[in-house]
Amino acid sequence: MDRVAKLALERAVVVFTTSNRSMCHSVTSLLQQVGWTAIHGWKEPRGREMERELVRMLGGRAPAVPAVFIGGDLVGGTNRVMAIHLAGELVPMLKKAGALWL
Repeated sequence: MDRVAKLALERAVVVFTTSNRSMCHSVTSLLQQVGWTAIHGWKEPRGREMERELVRMLGGRAPAVPAVFIGGDLVGGTNRVMAIHLAGELVPMLKKAGALWL
């Protein structure tokens, strides 16, 4: 199993991010406001390999971060997460994944 998929399945919410992108900060801030997040940066020894994996998962589109997984499923990046939140679907999705208990 690919490292990205394995990490995504191990936790209810996983955000692959870098510290130097404002959109990464926006997504992580939103997820922290609604209750919970797990963040894995590129500090891992296999970070570049994981980045290539994400680009492949996203159909070759760059940038690959932030990439948000909820319940093991790739939700998408900033635009998709914000759209889900504005539609009122993010909190129910987080609850279903076991990330929120409210």
